Amino acid sequence: MRFLTLFSCLLFIALFAEAQGSGGAEQKHLIYFTDKNDSPYTLEKPALYLSAKAIDRRNKQGIALSVRDLPVNPSYVSGLKATGAKVFYTSRWFNAAVVQCSPEKLAELQTLAYVKGTQQLNRIPTSNKKATQSKDSLTLTKTSFDPSYFGPSFHQSDMLGIPELHAAGYQGESMTIAVFDAGFPGVNSINAFSHLFQNGQLKGTYDFVGNKKDVYGHSQHGTSVLSTMAAYEPGRIVGTAPKANYYLFRTEDAATEHNIEEVNWLLAAEFADSAGVDVINSSLGYTLFDAPSYSYTYSELNGNTTIITRAADLAAATGMLVVTSAGNEGNKAWRYISAPADADSVLTVGAVDSLAVHALFSSVGPTADQRLKPDVVAMGQQVYVLSSSGNLGRSSGTSFSGPIMAGMVACIWQARPALTNMELLELMRQLGSHYKNPNNTIGYGIPTFTRLVTGMADELAPGISITNPVAEESILLRMDENWQKEHALAQLYDVSGKLVHTQLLPANQAVHTLRIRPSRLKKGIYLCQVSSNSRNATLRFVRL
Repeated sequence: MRFLTLFSCLLFIALFAEAQGSGGAEQKHLIYFTDKNDSPYTLEKPALYLSAKAIDRRNKQGIALSVRDLPVNPSYVSGLKATGAKVFYTSRWFNAAVVQCSPEKLAELQTLAYVKGTQQLNRIPTSNKKATQSKDSLTLTKTSFDPSYFGPSFHQSDMLGIPELHAAGYQGESMTIAVFDAGFPGVNSINAFSHLFQNGQLKGTYDFVGNKKDVYGHSQHGTSVLSTMAAYEPGRIVGTAPKANYYLFRTEDAATEHNIEEVNWLLAAEFADSAGVDVINSSLGYTLFDAPSYSYTYSELNGNTTIITRAADLAAATGMLVVTSAGNEGNKAWRYISAPADADSVLTVGAVDSLAVHALFSSVGPTADQRLKPDVVAMGQQVYVLSSSGNLGRSSGTSFSGPIMAGMVACIWQARPALTNMELLELMRQLGSHYKNPNNTIGYGIPTFTRLVTGMADELAPGISITNPVAEESILLRMDENWQKEHALAQLYDVSGKLVHTQLLPANQAVHTLRIRPSRLKKGIYLCQVSSNSRNATLRFVRL
């Protein structure tokens, strides 16, 4: 399959399973190389290490290839292996390799001319006591299902205007989302995910912890996260981007907490880049690690220090939009966001409850260098999710507000494909309920599709405009001289596709008053289709 071929080309996967630290003295290390000189890979032939979709994403956003995009020199990798060191992965962006070796072997590697430096990545259990970590609570409940399309999951989507977004034709088609998590048990058997397999929307999987393709085991956290975006079981649960394409990557080992998981994240991000992914969702955050791994202090959450934060910014530099959860430390001693939520080029998502009030567990900002975080918020308290057995329940955590937002981001990007990832990030802030008065608790607030629609009419239909938004005044259609040459027909539709009004529009008239009282229209988004013999237009407006 192309997935395995591309993967092996880029990352030089070793042909053995990941060891957990045999011999006691062996540890994992990141070996940094000095350069990429004399490599068989060149910037002139990117198809050898990037997919066509990845190249196209860069071209659309005007992002030039750089030496950072080149794979590491394979002769350097061969040199490491020749010493007897176990090589697991290589990183293009860090120009490094993950190896496992003894202290004696590490000393030998450090003498190689092309080795610049090393960093320890412990992975051997040394204690049953774990460092403090952010956790999401999951409570499965028996639910009386709402007969409507979204079922019980309606409110968490409606808060962002997702029903209107879907009704307007944006459900994530043609967009690709990579999900980084701790496992996805049940995804290959749960009915709500069957469309991903039937429609070819699941583009690939890989377990970076266990060096294997199968991700359908371990923690159910990833299954629940995925359900908020990708699930499609009308009347029970519908995610925010059910028609997007997905990659599922296991980067987190839920049983331990070590720096190697940051490197797993880096490697997954590089693969996502090479495969042409548009959006990365990361419901993971790191601050404290199990001994003897190196834990971070708040002062190091400055956007430039932690491995995973640097990796997230490098991912953004390729044109992907990284959506990351803020963390669940808001009511704990740490309080602040975790890494990579401190990265300056990612969309950091906090959590609110069903009443749009800040969830106490949601981590707050600012970053150590005083930048505002989180960027935006979505519902993260008592969110409807699926468990590994396919049961519907409620769970709380920024792990769920993040992917709910990531699905929205993919749909908005589908609607505005000309945007760069950084323009899209800024747009999400502008759509926020607190854009004019942001703070370090909820950032720019809750973004909604309604705010986007109020500015889209002229762009979608040149030469014709409609009153937007509509309160109690009349609904007016304004036409330029090209539209005025012919008779036209106006038809109003609600978000369900129901025709609510039809009206003939005489020629030679610059302004038409639609003969329907705004009070007859329920609050929400409407489509107005205008057609003549020579032209057609679809206008959107909001009834407040």
